[in-house]
Amino acid sequence: MIKKRLIAELGDSKKYIAGNVAAQWVGMLSNAVMIFSLGSLLQKLVENKSAGVGAAVAATVISLIVRAVCSFLQEKFSYLASKSVKKRLREMIFSKLLRLGRGYREKVSTSEVVQVSVEGIDQLETYFGQYLPQFFYAMIAPVTLFVMLSFVSFKSALVLLICVPLIPMAIVAVQKIAKKLLNKYWGQYTKLGDTFLENLQGLTTLKIYQADEYKNQQMNEESEKFRRITMKVLTMQLNSVTIMDLIAYGGAALGVILAAGQFRQGVIGLSGCFVIIMLSADFFIPMRRLGSFFHVAMNGMAASDKMFAIIDLPEPEKKSGVVDRDNCTIKCTDMSFSYTADREVIHGADIEFKAGCLTAVCGESGCGKSTIAAILMGRNNGYKGSVRIGNTELCDISEESLMKNITYISHSSVLFKGTVRENLLMAKSDAEDSELWQVLEKTKLADFLRGEKGLDTLLVENAANLSGGQKQRLALARALLHDSAVYIFDEATSNIDADSENDIMEQIFELAKNKTVIVISHRLANTAKADMIYAMEKGEVRECGTHDKLVQKNGLYAKLWNAQQSLEAVRNGGVCQ
Repeated sequence: MIKKRLIAELGDSKKYIAGNVAAQWVGMLSNAVMIFSLGSLLQKLVENKSAGVGAAVAATVISLIVRAVCSFLQEKFSYLASKSVKKRLREMIFSKLLRLGRGYREKVSTSEVVQVSVEGIDQLETYFGQYLPQFFYAMIAPVTLFVMLSFVSFKSALVLLICVPLIPMAIVAVQKIAKKLLNKYWGQYTKLGDTFLENLQGLTTLKIYQADEYKNQQMNEESEKFRRITMKVLTMQLNSVTIMDLIAYGGAALGVILAAGQFRQGVIGLSGCFVIIMLSADFFIPMRRLGSFFHVAMNGMAASDKMFAIIDLPEPEKKSGVVDRDNCTIKCTDMSFSYTADREVIHGADIEFKAGCLTAVCGESGCGKSTIAAILMGRNNGYKGSVRIGNTELCDISEESLMKNITYISHSSVLFKGTVRENLLMAKSDAEDSELWQVLEKTKLADFLRGEKGLDTLLVENAANLSGGQKQRLALARALLHDSAVYIFDEATSNIDADSENDIMEQIFELAKNKTVIVISHRLANTAKADMIYAMEKGEVRECGTHDKLVQKNGLYAKLWNAQQSLEAVRNGGVCQ
């Protein structure tokens, strides 16, 4: 019923939970005072006595005001407690992801992170804002009422107090079943979320290949599994609530029967009988409410297991190495890499990316080009051999230093919803407008934006209101503003118009005059002017040299070059016809 680790994360919310319990307790006392006052008033009316009637009425009115104030404070403290804890837990998850770095997706799916940090933590709102305060209040309320009613009828008060623990006994009885069921519920929920996110992201592809009906059927199957587990959870909750209601109302009824019997026997007066009847239910209401919150709290606790599983993920060692901007030549010696133990994708590669040069890596799809880029960016860890940036081994360099000094531009660079200015300032937060226009001029996007709203031009999600070429130009402008020592262009000119491709390549060659520039491309026309070209096949570096030397060698590169030139000739011939 209480999860110690969650309690340990209370932080500032402890005072709010204590305030909530205090407000409920004072509210209960004021309600008891009001009942005693009404009982006294009823007794005086029956006995036709006027003395003390005014005091009883005044006590009743004051009690009502105190109850209203306590109810307000209870709601306020509940909100503050849940707000404090939710903020703390989300900060913990976000901080964990930052410490894990960009490789966090190797250990946990993005959809699970989103579900746990949003809806999962929202479920904990009930746990901290209502369940925990109710738990402590439910412990002290029956004891307080027992002490008060024992002066009226010790026998009735004792019977009511004895019946109260039957409710938590019922809660404990279903706890083990509920925990297993809710763990299955969250497992299926995150699985459904993974499937939904994947299908949503690939919806265009599904439509193109007319596979949306098949994926729709899969989604329906996953949804049906989720519906079934949800119905099992609801059935379990309904059954346990029914049991708790029987105990609560049965106990209250027993208290009423005892009070009526003692009144008939003359053991207690009308006032005492009224008080016991009116407060009998109050013995059970706190525990009954606790039972109601219990099921939602259990859902939150099940979600917290997923949350702590993320927080407990092993973190990479803290690295202190930094990139020396004055010596950014990258040298890979006998470098190998495997995604799985039985599948090596890079085999003993020897590659050198010199500072102030443009180095190209080419080859057919699947040869390992992008894997090398991911290794250099620190996304793919666990390489074998040596990869040194300057005099420092890559695995010893901190992610912060890598991100500051290496810029990666792919064919699908992400542009965020907002203004052009906001997207550019991600690269340099203190950049002046003049600097922003300067990089836009270089990428030949300035004239277009001046015809719109300038730097305040709004972009929709993923810049869908720009063409492919405009998006890549803007991504390049942002990269230029970052002004890092190393730039990696991974198929950065794929799927864009010829003019944009030429403009982007012009800027890439300009960059290579004083930066370490790496171009990964299947289109050899873009790499022909590179200072050094590495041709890869099946994870191995087969050839290296300049374009002219590699063509003369008549090996792998020449084969790829001639094939592409033949294709271009056919394509151009088709256009002429």
